[in-house]
Amino acid sequence: MSTQSYARVARKLRGMPASDGAGVKLTRVIGTPQLDMLDPFLMLDEFGTDKAEDYLAGFPDHPHRGFETVTYMLDGRMRHRDNHGNEGLLVPGSVQWMTAGRGLVHSEMPEQQEGRMRGFQLWVNLPKTNKMDAPQYQEFAPDRIPVATPAAGVEVKVIAGSVGDVRGPIVQPATSPVYLDITLAPNTSWAHPLPEGHNAFAYVFEGSADVGDGEDKRPLATQELAVLGGGETFAVSSGADGARLILVAGRPLREPVARYGPFVMNTKEEIMQAFVDFQEGKF
Repeated sequence: MSTQSYARVARKLRGMPASDGAGVKLTRVIGTPQLDMLDPFLMLDEFGTDKAEDYLAGFPDHPHRGFETVTYMLDGRMRHRDNHGNEGLLVPGSVQWMTAGRGLVHSEMPEQQEGRMRGFQLWVNLPKTNKMDAPQYQEFAPDRIPVATPAAGVEVKVIAGSVGDVRGPIVQPATSPVYLDITLAPNTSWAHPLPEGHNAFAYVFEGSADVGDGEDKRPLATQELAVLGGGETFAVSSGADGARLILVAGRPLREPVARYGPFVMNTKEEIMQAFVDFQEGKF
């Protein structure tokens, strides 16, 4: 009989204060000197503030090429527009998975003057073969994100991947991503299988949790990220205040990464070409 092996916390880290767009304040968790990337994930930003001045300037027109942006809104409303005529409103609980591909110019601007704005933006790399694909969107309102209740006191919003028979709406064959928003009642445990060979991380954004099993169990406080290592099962248990965390995993691409600002390609030459194409209005 085979025994289950549990993923352990290979690294633990906190995000760093940053600002982006026209000065929106956020916490950068992946894409910093301490964790440059976790293939295929290039960046993770958490934004969360009650102060309108931290977000009102928004993210005016800016280009992207060669990767995907995943925006998951927890609170607040953000209006998205691009130069291909696409427009959408991200409301609490909604997800936008944007494949920038060969290029687009878009803006993300708050649709509110006051109140809380909170959520995540994740950057996912694209393989060389897909970097110059046509841009596309997978956009899902809150009621399109299914919720699994795999155990007592456990509620999981399944954005990508599956929990039991509950499948998330996002599909991306290149990286076969898993993206779960997990809420644990106080003093609750849950274990979930991880896809073999995927790189994975867990990030606690409310309460605290222990990740791992037995002697390998490590505590995670609010706003701490665990890079998971080895093991086929993710085990998590909450403290006395309960916990809410995201669990994200993806198949690594193992390709060279050349990145500069909003462009992520495989070579420096391709980055320079991206600048030329953008300046010549080819996005």
